[in-house]
Amino acid sequence: MTEQTPQIVVTIAAPVEAVWEALRDKEKIRHWHGWEYEGGVDGSLDQEIDLIFFDHVAVDDAEAHVLDIQGGDKFEVEPHEGGAKITLTRAARGDNPDWEAYYDDITEGWTTFLHQLRFLLERHPSDPRRTLFYSGTGSDSFDLPDLPAGTPYELDLIGERITGTVWFVSEHQRGLTVDGWGDGLLVLSHLGPNEQKPEGAAMAVLSLYGDTDRDEIDKRWNDWWTAHYPNPTAG
Repeated sequence: MTEQTPQIVVTIAAPVEAVWEALRDKEKIRHWHGWEYEGGVDGSLDQEIDLIFFDHVAVDDAEAHVLDIQGGDKFEVEPHEGGAKITLTRAARGDNPDWEAYYDDITEGWTTFLHQLRFLLERHPSDPRRTLFYSGTGSDSFDLPDLPAGTPYELDLIGERITGTVWFVSEHQRGLTVDGWGDGLLVLSHLGPNEQKPEGAAMAVLSLYGDTDRDEIDKRWNDWWTAHYPNPTAG
């Protein structure tokens, strides 16, 4: 029996054409895909976007709203209850052990990014995004309230009292809107120790808007993150 590949489905309160444009307009993509960086294997966020969304596209059907990108991941956008639904069907698992080691990480990444896409279109369709990203190892999960999506919350997090709404909940991730970051978004991910990640793994993506002090937040978060979830490859 052929193994069923993962699907990620996100509904968005925006027209189908707006969702499709966000998949095909590079300037819009950079405000929901990934996070800002320079250097590394892919060079920069802009180079990563070119590689994934433009350089090796197998299908780009604007009429059917179907996009098949490098590696076989397929996006489909369709109408849904006055808005749109975007479905990402992951490529089949392959026989390359080096690539296979990252398969689940890529699935988790797309989960983050599609919820960031929804946040862009529903909350900040014309606003520039600034980001911070942290990752590391650690077996301890984040101390977050167990609340369903759409629920208001208030908590102390890394020296700051934050308020907002639970944006999404998945098996390994929690997305929280943050009022104090110019109506920003925080995505936290934690995987407990397993065969591939014996020390566990944690990740955070912060999306900031308006005149939020990015440097101040970065200093506070970086100091805390390094102490709790060290990156074994750093330094």
